[in-house]
Amino acid sequence: MELKNKKVLITGGSAGIGKAIVKELVRHGVKDIAVVGRKKEHLEALKAELKSINILIIQANVAEVEDLNRVVATITKEWGALDILVNSAGVVSAGLLTEQSDEDIIGQININLTGLVLLTKKLTSLLQKSNEGAIVNISSGYGYIAMPFYSVYAATKAAVGQFSDAMRRELYQYPLHVMTVYPSATDTGMMKTAVVEKMDSPEDVAKATITGLIQKEINVIIGGKEMEEQVKVNFLEPRKFDQIAANNFEALKERTKNHRSM
Repeated sequence: MELKNKKVLITGGSAGIGKAIVKELVRHGVKDIAVVGRKKEHLEALKAELKSINILIIQANVAEVEDLNRVVATITKEWGALDILVNSAGVVSAGLLTEQSDEDIIGQININLTGLVLLTKKLTSLLQKSNEGAIVNISSGYGYIAMPFYSVYAATKAAVGQFSDAMRRELYQYPLHVMTVYPSATDTGMMKTAVVEKMDSPEDVAKATITGLIQKEINVIIGGKEMEEQVKVNFLEPRKFDQIAANNFEALKERTKNHRSM
C-alpha cells in the first residue's frame, strides 16, 4: 500500500501508541492527518510539534455518540474524503471482575469497542470511495490470550479482532484493507500504574503497524515468534494457560492491583 497522499483519521492519536503511529505516518510521507483525542492540551501540543503537515485536531470522546457524529461531520466538511481509519483509542481497568466499578466496566466497553464500531460504521461510506483504503484496529495481546484481572479489557480487545475479521469479509468488494494489531505490554501512559519489567516502545509498535499496513498484513502480532507460538498454544491447548495463570495468580494480582488508565 502506498501511503503518500492518503487522508488518515486516527483516534487516541495524541498520546501513546496512537501518537507514535501519527509520527510514523508522517515519516512515510502522509501530509493529511486528523487526530481525535479527549485532551485539548495534548492535541494542541501535537499540532505545534507537527507543523510540516496538515493536521486536523478534533477534541472528542469516542464513547459519546454526539462526539462521533461531530468527528464525521468535521471530516466530511474539511476533506470530503477519507482513505485510512486507525482506531487506536483505548482504556484499561484491571482487577477482579467483582471488584471493578460499574463505571469502569462500561467505560472500557464503550471506548475500546462500542465507539470503535460506531465510528467505523459512520465513516464506512467515505472509506468506500477511496481508491486504496484501510481500517486499522488496535487490539491487544490480551485479545488473544486472556489473563485474570483483565476480564473486561480482554473481552473488548478480543471483540475488536472479531470485528476486524467480519468487516474485512463484509467489505471484500471494495479496495479496503482491514488489519488488526495486537501489541504486547507497551511503555505508554496506560501502563504507568502497572508493574511490568519488559515492555515494547510505542515507536516499535508504530513501526510494526505501518510496515504491516504497507504489506497488507491481516494480523500484526507484536512479540515475535514467541508470542505467535503462545497464541497457538492458547488456542489449541487452553488448559496450559489455565495452569500458567493459576501458578502466577498471586503475582499477577500484585502486579495489576493499581493498573487503571481511564
